[in-house]
Amino acid sequence: MAAPQDVHVRICNQEIVKFDLEVKALIQDIRDCSGPLSALTELNTKVKEKFQHLRRRIQVSSCRAETWRLGNNEEAPSWESPPLESCPGSLVKILTVTVTVLPCSQAKEQDKESEKQILLQEVENHKKQMLSNQTSWRKANLTCKIAIDNLEKAELLQGGDLLRQRKTTKESLAQTSSAITESLMGISRMMSQQVQQSEEAMQTLANSSRTILDANEEFKSMSGTIQLGRKLITKYNRRELTDKLLIFLALALFLATVLYIVKKRLFPFL
Repeated sequence: MAAPQDVHVRICNQEIVKFDLEVKALIQDIRDCSGPLSALTELNTKVKEKFQHLRRRIQVSSCRAETWRLGNNEEAPSWESPPLESCPGSLVKILTVTVTVLPCSQAKEQDKESEKQILLQEVENHKKQMLSNQTSWRKANLTCKIAIDNLEKAELLQGGDLLRQRKTTKESLAQTSSAITESLMGISRMMSQQVQQSEEAMQTLANSSRTILDANEEFKSMSGTIQLGRKLITKYNRRELTDKLLIFLALALFLATVLYIVKKRLFPFL
């Protein structure tokens, strides 16, 4: 199983390679850049950031290489002698184990020293590669600036045609702007007419709403009058029934009285 220090070194080397490739790609983009200066400035800003990351990773890798021996000594295979309290009288065995382990430790120290030298060599290679990239970056910037200057000179030589083209373009733009302005004014007039029509429709709806509300109020008052008439008619019907009963009773009483008088006159003996 790889030591943690070895894993960190490998990760750092991978990041260095990644940033190196990104720097090379940006330098190639600078070589291919044909302007304007803002694009070149943006590419240079990105290259500076990548160089800062690359320089930081190289410094980290260098520090890890310098501390490789100490880190690996801390991670050297540990053997633990049995405690003296649990093995009284085992001093001879401990000395024997120490003598046996000592040559192995020296061999591992030599291997670690060689690994440290390899790491330092890799760090130096990375530094040289970074210096080479910086040189290529300067050359690419110089080439790109020369190309941009040549383009600007060519544009200055063709300045008359460009000025005429710009004048024609300005005139066409002015005509187009005036046409667009007139169109917008027509649209604004149409919108104002639509707004006025909408206001009239709203006013008509408001008047219709008031008329409907007035009719509703009239219907409510008529409904009250109808209900009052219904109550009166019901009352009169009851009164008519009562009057009919009273008339019937009075007529019956009258007939009974007449019969009684006739009886007394015609049949006094009864």
